[in-house]
Amino acid sequence: MTAPATVGAFGALREQLTDAAAAFADGPDALADILTGLVDDVDRALGERLEIFPVCHHSPASALAMVRRLRQKQPRVIYLELCEDLQPVLTELRNCRLPVAVQAFASQLDGFPAAWAPLSVIAPVTEASAEYQAIAYALETPGVELVLVDRSTDHVFQWSPRDETPAADESAPEPTGDDSEGQAALHGDAVGVEIGALRPGFAELEAYLLHHGKVRHWSEWWDSYVERPLATADHDTYRQVMVLIGSLFRRLRPSASQRNDRDEDRERYMWTRIRQHLAATGADPEECLYICGAFHAASRVEQFGLDSSAPDFDITPRTATAWQYGLIPSSHSAIEAQFGLAPGSVSIAAAAWSKAVSASGLKPYRLSGQRGSTIRRGRIKAATGAAGPVADRLSGFLATAPTPDGLDEAELRGWCVDIVRLARRNGYLASTADAIAVFETSILLAGLRNRARPTPYDFADAAVTCIEKDVVPGRRDVRRLCEILLGGDRVGQVGYDALPPLARDVLHRLQPLGLDLEKRTVQRALLDLQSNPELAGCSDLLWMLRHLLPPGAVRPIMGERRLGHRSLQESWDLALGRHQRALIELGYEGVTIEQVLEQRLRRAAHGPDATAVSALTAVEDAITLLNSPRLVDELGSRAVELLASERTVDDAPEVLRRIRRLLAHHQATASRLPAWCGAFVTTGYAHYCTLLPTAVVDEDTGVRQVGAMLGFLFSMESLALSLGCDRSQLELALAQSHPQAPPKVALLWAAHHQLGMLPLAELRTRCRELLTNPLVVPAFPQYLSGFVHALEPVPGLAPFVVETMSTAFAQLPDPVLLPWLPTLVTTLREHGPELVPLLVREAGRTFPGTLAALDSWVPPWSGTAPAGAPAVPDRPVGQVHALLADHREPVDAVAALLGVEGGWQHGDDRATATSIAALVHAHPDTAEAIATLLGLPPDAGAGAAS
Repeated sequence: MTAPATVGAFGALREQLTDAAAAFADGPDALADILTGLVDDVDRALGERLEIFPVCHHSPASALAMVRRLRQKQPRVIYLELCEDLQPVLTELRNCRLPVAVQAFASQLDGFPAAWAPLSVIAPVTEASAEYQAIAYALETPGVELVLVDRSTDHVFQWSPRDETPAADESAPEPTGDDSEGQAALHGDAVGVEIGALRPGFAELEAYLLHHGKVRHWSEWWDSYVERPLATADHDTYRQVMVLIGSLFRRLRPSASQRNDRDEDRERYMWTRIRQHLAATGADPEECLYICGAFHAASRVEQFGLDSSAPDFDITPRTATAWQYGLIPSSHSAIEAQFGLAPGSVSIAAAAWSKAVSASGLKPYRLSGQRGSTIRRGRIKAATGAAGPVADRLSGFLATAPTPDGLDEAELRGWCVDIVRLARRNGYLASTADAIAVFETSILLAGLRNRARPTPYDFADAAVTCIEKDVVPGRRDVRRLCEILLGGDRVGQVGYDALPPLARDVLHRLQPLGLDLEKRTVQRALLDLQSNPELAGCSDLLWMLRHLLPPGAVRPIMGERRLGHRSLQESWDLALGRHQRALIELGYEGVTIEQVLEQRLRRAAHGPDATAVSALTAVEDAITLLNSPRLVDELGSRAVELLASERTVDDAPEVLRRIRRLLAHHQATASRLPAWCGAFVTTGYAHYCTLLPTAVVDEDTGVRQVGAMLGFLFSMESLALSLGCDRSQLELALAQSHPQAPPKVALLWAAHHQLGMLPLAELRTRCRELLTNPLVVPAFPQYLSGFVHALEPVPGLAPFVVETMSTAFAQLPDPVLLPWLPTLVTTLREHGPELVPLLVREAGRTFPGTLAALDSWVPPWSGTAPAGAPAVPDRPVGQVHALLADHREPVDAVAALLGVEGGWQHGDDRATATSIAALVHAHPDTAEAIATLLGLPPDAGAGAAS
């Protein structure tokens, strides 16, 4: 677009800037092009037939200028820079307490990367903002049409690069400052959309302005050099200055940037929508008002203006993603964190807005139904406020210093007294002397910064200097106290009528608790389900909410919900008012809590990152929270599929723990085991048998995982064999396993012992050889770690592990024992914390319980009895036979189970003894094993045979 000629309202200013650039740079150059380009942008924007109203987001000066212009012109059509698909939600602002944020939310994506889910776009609204004044005017004035013209929320993500996570449209630095009130996360990870983000495009310019403006951050610079001078400016001056600032930041930005392309596409989009609406409705541009950010008012795209001959922008269709729309609560700190504003700046702007409204006598527009609002309805008349010829107000504004405001001693004195009172409540040792010091220091800082009167930022710096000496006694520092004093972190609330159906249903179903759940305080709910069984529905709902909402929203104090157990009394801390955003976003996913929970469980089991553990967790949640057998069977079948497809055993301990619990629950509550449980056991048996040889040699697979695999195989063996599995799979897997790491070697020994392939005597001999080998002794704690993990698959090995540890402590000398003792403790603590209690209980049964008995105690595995110990009574074989003959029912029952046929033999004791002796001679190992268990001498078995 060609620059306008040097004639016109701004011709003199353009020539003046050109001469200044030539004088400073010894001739026209790029500086002259920039300076004259600024004037060209202002001239073009203000000469447009459709009146453009430039604004800055959350600016009291913009809001005041908007109120004045709306009351003067009373337009019939308002074009507003806001996502066009958010328009139906704006009427729900009547039922809310500002600040709130208009939100678009999508959890099921179609056309976007799955990793982006869920998508969320928010546009915060405060009363001290120009867009809210325009919305309130349009909704409260009959005959006025409000048209949102910015790209849709779907296009916000369409224009985001696919190789990165979408971020906020207006790039902002990381927020700083204290967030002690916990409200900075009200917007979650939503993408923020705001009107009129005015900020330098590169850090060097911003640093330059902050340095020469003697301020610490951008919000303070804007408040001092733009906000206050424009608060009382007339309409023409306000428009020209705002367009000039927008043009300055636009031209002093790197041209080759993706953000420039996106901003220009937004401008093409908005002008295309405006022309389409004017063509469709035949509205008179003189009765219309276009509200956009000052940055976009200085646009240079070819579609700019109603008289442009450029073709309309090609708007791509939206994707098939289903978007949900609503309102969520917002707060001043959340807006500051979202858009990189200084902490407290939005609260200061709200206070400045209230003061300016009172001083000017303006009556701002407010929506009916909002708390504390007094509505003044406008009326439509002819456009008496139509813009006339553009006059140059910019030259006078730039050449004349703003009229300094005098020192308002009463206001500053009130601030100083209140901050001292607030500081004392928060633990500071502040006094009247500190109030006086803050007063004088505020004036001093304002003078050093060339200000006629102290600003809230000067006051906050003075308070920190004079009151906060070296430590912060409480959780709030002085700067945070100043923010609270100057306006506080105002938190909005969405009214009941504006909530989605799910949120209203939750509040309705919790009414029997007798609590006002819309309050932001934490409330205690007591449920006696035995005396008041009608509260069982509330209990079920609270457990579901605990599963779906973030921590702290619904917190159980007493009572639990697990498989097969429901508490008769429960106590809850409820803070649904503080977590209203999370509850509202649940309403975007379904109509009822049960529907959302079912969708979440299915998503956990069928998602791209789903594992057998996540599916089993979903099964357990479905049983305890929903009690839906159909869903349980579906999720259980999915768990079987995921287990069969896994190629690692990292989750084996968790798989074993959860399937044991689920099997115990079904065996105790159902007449037969569900089909998916049997399939899971058989699949897991084959799966872990296949992976066992690889896992025992894989360095990345820990001993805990191998122990859990063996625990699954041995504990589920009887069930797996009854369902058709073959035990030869396990024997073959163990035969192919050749571990090298000491813990896994010990695990394999324990597995061989469980299968009868390694007698206990031989296992004891191997451990004795390890203790006598000086080269292996340093690694013996690792063998012990393996034996401890072997208690998972072979719990009967606990006496042997206690014996092995006791033998090591008894036989090894201190120079050998003490170096590996810390290693033993840390190894057991790291790899087997849940199995060590088994050893402790076994040791309690093995060792004497009193100190006096310790002197005469002999370990049972030593094979010798202490002197004076009672002898084992000699029981003739005939007495044993007589005992069994007198109690034939148990013996007959055991024989029937074993399939043994035959009757009882009758004869004298000698014949019976002869037959038993022959049996013992035929099986000497059994007699020796029994003798060892009874603590008899090693030759007791041979004596019994003789």
